[in-house]
Formats: sequence, structure tokens, C-alpha cells
Amino acid sequence: MHKFMRILVFFDLPVKTKHERKLANQFRNFLIKDGYYMVQFSVYARVCNGNDMVELHKQRLKKNVPNEGSIRVLVITEKQYENVEILLGKKSKYEKPVDYENLSFF
Repeated sequence: MHKFMRILVFFDLPVKTKHERKLANQFRNFLIKDGYYMVQFSVYARVCNGNDMVELHKQRLKKNVPNEGSIRVLVITEKQYENVEILLGKKSKYEKPVDYENLSFF
């Protein structure tokens, strides 16, 4: 049985110059194209099916980070993610728990 994981990416990127804003936008666009969704500003997440997929996406991240700023990655299980407590605001449509019964494996 596969273990579903969530990759959380936290980042602070410089955006003072036009060039820095362009690089920050390129990084955010990479995240979105790679299946991440925005949890809140500068925090993105995606679901992965097992550790092999986690490692694949971490390698993709490493290849796409800008030269300056601060980027952190935290990998947690789906069960751990379900324990996130929201103090203000609400979950996005992308944060619903993974429906294991409706997933297909190839």
C-alpha cells in the first residue's frame, strides 16, 4: 500500500527589483505547473503518492530554485496534514483529504 505524503514549500524571495520579481514569479509558476497549490502567501503544497514521488519532486524543486532568498521544504504524511489547525480563514478546495478509494494506480 502506498503512503500519501504532502510536500510543503515555504519561501521568502527578494522582490525589490524588476529582475527579482521576475525570478520570484518564475518560481511560483514552476510550483503551480508542477502540481502545487497555494496554501497561503509563500506557502505551497502538493500531494505525493509515496516516498519515490516525494524525492522526484524535491529534485525538481532543487533544479528550479532561484539564486537568492530562502526556501524550505517539509514533508509530512497525509494523516499529519489532516491535523493542521486553522486559527483564521478556511481550507482551500485543494486541501481536502485524499480520497483513497477514488485514486487509480498505474
